[in-house]
Amino acid sequence: MKTIDELLAEGVDGRRVFVRADLNVPLAEGRITDDGRIRAVLPTVKALAGAGAKVVVASHLGRPKGAPDPAFTLRPAAERLGELLDAPVAFAEDTVGPAAQETVGGLRAGQVAVIENLRFNAGETSKDDAGRGAFADELAALADVYVGDGFGAVHRKHASVYDLPARLPHYAGYLIAAEVDVLKKLTDEVARPYAVVLGGAKVSDKLAVIDRLLGKADRILIGGGMAFTFLKAKGYEVGTSLLQEDQLATVTEYMERAEKSGVEIVLPVDALVTPQFPDLRTKAPADPDTVAADAMPADQAGMDIGPRSGELYAEKLADAATVFWNGPMGVFEHPDFAQGTRAVARALTESKGFTVVGGGDSAAAVRTLGFDENAFGHISTGGGASLEYLEGKTLPGLAALED
Repeated sequence: MKTIDELLAEGVDGRRVFVRADLNVPLAEGRITDDGRIRAVLPTVKALAGAGAKVVVASHLGRPKGAPDPAFTLRPAAERLGELLDAPVAFAEDTVGPAAQETVGGLRAGQVAVIENLRFNAGETSKDDAGRGAFADELAALADVYVGDGFGAVHRKHASVYDLPARLPHYAGYLIAAEVDVLKKLTDEVARPYAVVLGGAKVSDKLAVIDRLLGKADRILIGGGMAFTFLKAKGYEVGTSLLQEDQLATVTEYMERAEKSGVEIVLPVDALVTPQFPDLRTKAPADPDTVAADAMPADQAGMDIGPRSGELYAEKLADAATVFWNGPMGVFEHPDFAQGTRAVARALTESKGFTVVGGGDSAAAVRTLGFDENAFGHISTGGGASLEYLEGKTLPGLAALED
């Protein structure tokens, strides 16, 4: 695929460059709580604006139902982008209508605009090729060149991700180029030992990547809510913990395959348990108990891996030359259940290997818990996209950028 450096070499002065970014930031009462995805696209936007392009930034935010919804406006993201650029950023209050046309038409060389949430138009996410294509035609009218830099959306077959590049000269931005380079180091050019840490709520979300990694990883560390399905498959009592009973047979098969192929699967040896889910709004003390993984009370639920598990996972990561981490070890949003996730994050910062935080909640946890982002080899902006790449799937947004 062609990169933004090739585009800059050709020249962009005065040209309208459509940048498909990922500004899907978390909001609380209209305020951005994590601007990591906005900062991730800055190098691309700065380079284009600095070279005299008229930069049109577009993104989705949340899941509006194909119509304008004030709860999902991109205005806060546009304002934050302007602060980070230290320059005015125009904002169009629609996607392809009069406001967008006027805003883009008024740009001068080196200026930046953000158009409203792409998902306010039903054509963006339509499963009908003609519907997506019609919206892509309208978007194409706003630009001369397309730059894909929204890695968090490249696994979606959406109009701005998949259909629009076919209608304009297209290039990969700095973020996508960097993400793809990292993913190749996790699939084609792996330094060993290769350790993978998987967490999060549902084991079903990770089955495909586990299946793929059983032939690539040296060890797989399991935490989060998904760990209790593995523990149940070993015959342990898991109380009222999150459990996907319909996945027990698959999990058992994976553990058997891992043993035969020499892949070490590491499960928690203890857990923090509590009778009820903690209050994440007030963060009131939850008073958890620490119990052995094979001695969980029938009337309590696991909320985090325990301290011995945190130490064990750190030991298993200490000698790894490559580490990929996707998914927290517990309900890290509550201080009583953040220690397992903190232990894994700290182990990655102390690693001498190449460490990758695979986006999503893991990236949010790193920032929430106060870790220096520069202490990790790479923090991905796309958890879902990273997982699908590791599963071996073709990502529509990347395929669209290929010549």
